[in-house]
Amino acid sequence: MIMSASSFPSLALGCFLLVLVVELHVALGLSRGSMLDVGSGGTVAPPVTSGICASSVVIYGYKCQEFDVVTPDGYILSVQRIPEGRAGGGGSGGTNKQPVLIQHGVLVDGMTWLLNPPEQDLPLILADNGFDVWIANTRGTRFSRRHTSLDPANADFWDWSWDEVVQFDVPAVLDFIHGKTGQKIDYVGHSMGTLVALASLSEGKLVDKLQSAALLSPIAYLSHMTTALGVAAVKAFVGEMVKLAGLVEFDPKGEPVANFLQALCANPGVNCYDLLAALTGKNCCLNVSTVDLFLKNEPQPTSTKNMVHLAQTRDGVLAKYNYGIPGFNVMHYGDVRPPVYNLSNIPRDFPIFLSYGGKDALSDPKDVQRLLDSLKLHDVGKLTIQFLENYAHADFIMGVNAKDVVYSQVLSFFKNQQ
Repeated sequence: MIMSASSFPSLALGCFLLVLVVELHVALGLSRGSMLDVGSGGTVAPPVTSGICASSVVIYGYKCQEFDVVTPDGYILSVQRIPEGRAGGGGSGGTNKQPVLIQHGVLVDGMTWLLNPPEQDLPLILADNGFDVWIANTRGTRFSRRHTSLDPANADFWDWSWDEVVQFDVPAVLDFIHGKTGQKIDYVGHSMGTLVALASLSEGKLVDKLQSAALLSPIAYLSHMTTALGVAAVKAFVGEMVKLAGLVEFDPKGEPVANFLQALCANPGVNCYDLLAALTGKNCCLNVSTVDLFLKNEPQPTSTKNMVHLAQTRDGVLAKYNYGIPGFNVMHYGDVRPPVYNLSNIPRDFPIFLSYGGKDALSDPKDVQRLLDSLKLHDVGKLTIQFLENYAHADFIMGVNAKDVVYSQVLSFFKNQQ
């Protein structure tokens, strides 16, 4: 069954609102239940504690390995490796195979790439086509909720934004993969996963380790997210209301966040009924079983500081975290304004595939055009652009036809780099 956004009820309203507001990923919720039928992939269990490999990869006949990667600032990140295709297909053992890192967006984790039947999931498609696949899980999510010295109950554990993902998480994971494979790495990011790649590339952090990047539903600016609901939430985050109230961990499943969301819904002109359509756009191609499974496994916590920083991109400037007080910015950056990520500094000969949708209310086409303007001097043949008129934000990771419409193009792009 294919569902449009308008088909979704207002189930788990608070969680929907949270995730769809700032950079916000896709339709999220707090529902729980029993095992679900997900089509030809069979049955998949509810929220897992055994790890992504055991719950979502090995059960389909793929080899999968779990690794821990420690960042320079002490966070312990969970990383999965799928070294070959099903039953050994696509080559043997990962030796001399092209590695690819897949990075999720905000308020979800690596599981979000593995919710459809295996023949529709990007990591497994890449493995079946001869790639050595690695899946990242950002700090603070359920399998990366660890630190060498800090406990998640400690406020210092949550003192980070996507700046630290750019500075520490992505480089640490890429260094680990490079150490294991000795090869440059292809990269796939969705939503915030594209933002951290663009910011890193603009500072020259990843150029020596990356071979190319595929950016799905790219986020660099949120200037054209103009719905009343989205604007109310962005203003709340930019004003740091929740942070000042002592909420350092932004956990969609916690009572403080639920109260915050209820307050947002009370804003004049805010319609909290059809949140998915209002904030992500009308996704064309979602399967009800996949969405139900998504709601059982997500959302994941992040830091409130990260949500505030994402909201700051609505100002039309892509910059490091703004502390809001000139003295604090001077203390951290030596200037009253935070440094800007200059996307025009991305090497012009670096291969980029960029895919965006005409119905996406988060990665709005006007904001994507602004991103493309930053890349207008990119070398001819090094920037591949795909525009999908009917696609919205969630279609890129859960669309039943994404395999044919998007992933086939990603596969072709990567193979052209070899």
